[in-house]
Amino acid sequence: MKARSAIALLALASLPSPAGAQTPEQEAWLAKAARVERAGWIALHVEGTPAERGFQHGFLLAREIAEALRVRRAIWRHETAMEWPWLVERVRSLFTARLDAENLAEMEGIAAGMRAAGVAATRDEIVAYNAWFDIFYWWPKQKDKLGAKAPDLPKQGCSSFIATGSATADGKIVLAHNTWFGYAIADANVILDLKPARGHRILMQVFPGWVHSGTDFFVTDAGLVGSETTIGDFTGFDEKGVLEFARMRRATQDASSIDEWCAIMKKGNNGGYANAWLLGDVNTSEIARLELGLKHVGFEKKKDGFFVGSNIAEDLKILRFETTSNDTDIRDVSVARRVRWKQLMKANAGTIDTEKAKGFLGDGFDTYLGKEGPDSHSLCGRGDLDPRFEGGGTPFSPSGAFDAKVVDAAMAKRMTIAAHWGAACGPAFDAAAFLAAHPQFEWMAGLLKDRPRGPWTEFTAVRSAPEKEVPVP
Repeated sequence: MKARSAIALLALASLPSPAGAQTPEQEAWLAKAARVERAGWIALHVEGTPAERGFQHGFLLAREIAEALRVRRAIWRHETAMEWPWLVERVRSLFTARLDAENLAEMEGIAAGMRAAGVAATRDEIVAYNAWFDIFYWWPKQKDKLGAKAPDLPKQGCSSFIATGSATADGKIVLAHNTWFGYAIADANVILDLKPARGHRILMQVFPGWVHSGTDFFVTDAGLVGSETTIGDFTGFDEKGVLEFARMRRATQDASSIDEWCAIMKKGNNGGYANAWLLGDVNTSEIARLELGLKHVGFEKKKDGFFVGSNIAEDLKILRFETTSNDTDIRDVSVARRVRWKQLMKANAGTIDTEKAKGFLGDGFDTYLGKEGPDSHSLCGRGDLDPRFEGGGTPFSPSGAFDAKVVDAAMAKRMTIAAHWGAACGPAFDAAAFLAAHPQFEWMAGLLKDRPRGPWTEFTAVRSAPEKEVPVP
């Protein structure tokens, strides 16, 4: 049996039984795609037109997308007391018309692929699902209009750095990132190799069913690499703007330089998912930080040094006018992690490479307490292990870092990233044991899942058509 056939069988064996036979056209689309499970990750290759890519994605990940939607429906209802169909309709009526045709066609394709795999889905629900983080910024004003008193939805947290020049061992770019979410929605275990009919090829971490990254970590064949950390304590949202997820995808697929990428992100900015983006061009060894608020923008670019991200704004206009953060309060998890990043950058100046970057992402030192954790204040965040509530968190919150990714210039030129599934520090997360120890979270029974730790694993984009060789590692 040829390697490609084995991969096709693996992909189909992991899916629900299809509702009916695919058309010859759909069979041809699926022949160009592949799915492989490896070290806790799903490596997915899709290619072609938006309709083709979407269908491949939706069909091969139908089960995972359906499960992610089940969990998000439950979380949305618990946190807001509003029904999911209400949200889907609001997203459709307020935002869909301002989305670009290519993103819409790909999301329609995802829904079509899911239906072909026997899973009910609509484009409107896939759009609302992709807009999950934009919704976090839209909801506070809606909540006020409805008279609701519930806390705002918790926003994403991450730790990341990008370095170049005298900061790194070879003078070239090194980028590292881990993602922090509530563990119930920590399902971004897809490494997507996306080869579009138009624009740049992308290798990025994604949630199943998303046309953008969301976590965010990406490499493109234009030589661009990028990650982000959310700007903490941010307020502001413009309903007339373009949803962040659509701008991110357009920038990553369409841009050939850092400046082009930033220009696309700024056009139609709605303030949703306000991030500090850490970007690099491995062709020039140039790095940049784009802090995108709603009213203010911070931008720096250089060929020597580093930028770090820990959810605290660096641009003073954004910090003072658009957030409520106290940038010197080390009790805040964002400030504590920024202090730690700068300690590590200084101590390792001139020697930083991907191996050291992996160690940084697993760092459990708490600069607030001055001792090893890990806990909510360490770069490798573990809210589930922390009894404190400083920084606006919840004691023992089942949340924190659930992955780690690194890339350097040589890897990026090969369209390769290294990724680690599960927290890179502390014990693996055991959902049943956690709920038994912390019954205040009993509403999450059936939503929380175990988070085992996998080994560091490399993933590389396909170099030739899937029919000629194995599509993904």
